[in-house]
Amino acid sequence: MRKSYHAAAFGGVLALLFVGCTANVSDKAAIDTETLRPEIQAKEDAYAAAEKAKDAAGVAAYYAQDAVSYSRNEAPLSGQAAIKESIAKRIASDTTGNHSVYKVVDLFAEGDLLVEIGSWTQINPAGAEVDKGHYMSVFQKQNGKYLCIRDMNVSSSPAK
Repeated sequence: MRKSYHAAAFGGVLALLFVGCTANVSDKAAIDTETLRPEIQAKEDAYAAAEKAKDAAGVAAYYAQDAVSYSRNEAPLSGQAAIKESIAKRIASDTTGNHSVYKVVDLFAEGDLLVEIGSWTQINPAGAEVDKGHYMSVFQKQNGKYLCIRDMNVSSSPAK
């Protein structure tokens, strides 16, 4: 009788250890990034449309209030207001008529953070590619929607 009690107790302890060790794995529900892809692509499309319309506020809506944006050949911009100001200056001085197209390439998500790797192509009014490159944006879910908190982009074209 005593042996069966010890075996049952030992089995119970093993079961508790197994459940305890695997609980952390199942506590985090897997995030299906494919279901998020259309939402993030829509953000990129809205960004591109606002840029093309020379709507700095529309572009800045992509960013969280405390975002930091890293661009080529300039110091990082901290805060949505600074990003908006820089965008406004850039699009106001643009006389090329070029526009950009952004495409989600890959997504990684955990908790309230999402990392997007994307590609961009700059196209002139005649439809020819002028420049292209890649970008990375880090989003945080705030009040039920993803806002960019960090981004960085690079050109894939040779330096001129």
